[in-house]
Amino acid sequence: MYLLGIRNIEMSGNMKGQTWNQHVVKKENKTLVLQTIKEKAPISRASIAQVTGLNKGTVSSLVSELIDEDFIHESGTGESSGGRRPVMLLLNEKAGFTISVDLGVNRILGIMTDISGNRILEKEIAVTDNSLTNVTGNLFTLIDDLKEQAPPSRYGIIGIGVAVPGVVTTGGEILLAPNLGWKKVQLEDILYERYELPIIVENEANAGAYGEFIYGAGQNSQELIYISASIGIGVGLILGGKLYKGLRGFSGEFGHMTIDKDGLACRCGNQGCWELYASEKALLELSEQHGLQEPSISKLVKKAEESDSVALQVFEQIGDYLGIGITNIIHIFNPEQVIIGGSLAEGIPLLLPSIKKRIEQNAIGFNLDDVHLNEATLNKYSIVLGITAFNIENFFRSTVKEDSKVI
Repeated sequence: MYLLGIRNIEMSGNMKGQTWNQHVVKKENKTLVLQTIKEKAPISRASIAQVTGLNKGTVSSLVSELIDEDFIHESGTGESSGGRRPVMLLLNEKAGFTISVDLGVNRILGIMTDISGNRILEKEIAVTDNSLTNVTGNLFTLIDDLKEQAPPSRYGIIGIGVAVPGVVTTGGEILLAPNLGWKKVQLEDILYERYELPIIVENEANAGAYGEFIYGAGQNSQELIYISASIGIGVGLILGGKLYKGLRGFSGEFGHMTIDKDGLACRCGNQGCWELYASEKALLELSEQHGLQEPSISKLVKKAEESDSVALQVFEQIGDYLGIGITNIIHIFNPEQVIIGGSLAEGIPLLLPSIKKRIEQNAIGFNLDDVHLNEATLNKYSIVLGITAFNIENFFRSTVKEDSKVI
């Protein structure tokens, strides 16, 4: 009797485990169907089955649930390949909205999008004081304003995401943001305490890489390097079609790669960091050293376009240093594409000649055969749209409902 009791307990545990596994599989399949509709709509049930490899009965059942939950809707009929014309499915783009923020050193940019990533609203705030109290106050103001203007929808605000120029753990803690002067800031907790919504805090270069990969210049690339060149420099890595973040999320801090061992002192505590020689800050400092008063990227671009010799020299030098760092990255990763974004990208036409010259001079020849050097096509929206993609994917993974049925 005792042994039988143990066996019954074990069988009960196995059954529970099996049921749980079936629920997990169903949720994953449902998310897969929803993601397929998002990416390929308008699409029929039969085409979804073909694309995903799921059987038609499973797809039909999951589609019915997604319609009931207001994630998708039917929209007319498509062309027939024989027999009845198929009913086409579309994502309900207005089922919910996401708020995404690019927290920069000089400004905070926020956008609201629908769950297809279409921009609905935008707000920008200039920042002159990078203290945590001041920045979080501005951040709250921006998010509150966007949140209050959200159109009515089934799911409301589905998530809030913030990109920051610093080292961010997988748990959303900002370990170090030298250009903000921050250390060990629990920004994810701060935002959750105020809004009680799903919160994502991510490194800005990772977000920029993902934004260009999903919506921009990198849509057709599986091996992609994104250079975020602004006040500092960060690098986002898409390797094998996936965002690479390293063991604890710290990868891509190439702005603090040493290019001069006895060079300038950096706020990170190192010397000779790449961003001290090749960033927006470096460009403006070099301009001042050459006698240009109150320079800005826009003013310098204008001067260079008017053939001002000093402005042209400044862009040439910064481009050369950018080329040094990019060459190192090409040697390490052998990418298909390198995309340059951030505020410095405004001067890309002036920087590219010296960047390419340095790469061609220093890179090992076979590394240059397939790599393409491009400007970010999303411009200032690369980072916020990357955050948007994170928010939407997180929503799809966590919000798709399960019922008691087993597939």
